[in-house]
Amino acid sequence: MSLSAAEDDSRSEIHIPADIDWHMLDKSKFFFLGAALFSGVSAALYPIVVLKTRQQVSSAQISCSKMSLSIMRYEGLRGFYRGFGTSLMGTIPARALYMGVLEVTKSSVGTATVRLGFSDTTATAIASAAAGLNSAMAAQLVWTPIDVVSQRLMVQGYNNSNSCKNAISNVHSCRYKNGLDAFRKILYADGPRGLYRGFGISILTYAPSNAVWWTSYSLAHKLIWGGIGCSMGKKDETGVIDGSGFKPDSRAVVAVQGLSAAMASGVSALITMPLDTIKTRLQVLDGEDNGIRRPMTVLQTIRNLVKEGGLSACYRGLGPRWASMSMSATTMITTYEFLKRLSAKSQDSLSS
Repeated sequence: MSLSAAEDDSRSEIHIPADIDWHMLDKSKFFFLGAALFSGVSAALYPIVVLKTRQQVSSAQISCSKMSLSIMRYEGLRGFYRGFGTSLMGTIPARALYMGVLEVTKSSVGTATVRLGFSDTTATAIASAAAGLNSAMAAQLVWTPIDVVSQRLMVQGYNNSNSCKNAISNVHSCRYKNGLDAFRKILYADGPRGLYRGFGISILTYAPSNAVWWTSYSLAHKLIWGGIGCSMGKKDETGVIDGSGFKPDSRAVVAVQGLSAAMASGVSALITMPLDTIKTRLQVLDGEDNGIRRPMTVLQTIRNLVKEGGLSACYRGLGPRWASMSMSATTMITTYEFLKRLSAKSQDSLSS
């Protein structure tokens, strides 16, 4: 018995579209359309990522509005897209790896947990947590070097704006022409290790974050539909609620997916924000030892954050990150579900 089959049984009261498993997808269409759709999503949300990154590496608290005005005044619209080309080139293979591992893990773990006798809700939660954990760890192999390069480009030229001058006192002094030049210079200065700065903390940030997000999303999704079923259903003669007549349209399905994603993002952002701030600083900032600039350790980074603003310094950029995660998750999950339905094989292909 597959997870999707179990979900069909549990959803018999509400006629919502059944989930699409890995074996039901046309893989070439899935990855090709996925690259195109998620590239558009990344372009729309990238300015918020730039704001979050600059707030995290700043040694002083600067509001989003002040920082946005400063970027627009001194760097123009281009300032909001520093490093975007590099980020996009890395996002495509990283996202493909992420989606592949996510679907394979969710399908295999979900099927196994159902066969072991777990309830549908428990099986879904376990499969979602395992899928989020594995997919994040796999994607970081590709994403960490891209993250290091793109974030260096994001903060480059930051101190040129008078309103934010010297806000980053120990940003890397090397100047980069573009992503390829940054990649080459980082590799020359620090070797492969330089491209994987913060890899360990990235795993500690994104792996639990993804596990929490997918688990929260799956549970929120079921709770919301359960609530809708109860409110829309009617009691029969025995007092049992019958929601079999409720057939939500596509807009209702998308609305529930978006609300579930936003709820999951809030939980994940609050839990992992300090780790994300430490990771960003490790990848972008240097320390000084007897006048020589060196990569900072985790302990040095934490010490500097506490010195600058205590625990609240770890939450600099929480607003943009929360907004980014909520919008990204909402567009991601709705786009992702839409992508899966576009990529689903025909019934003839599945039966052959």
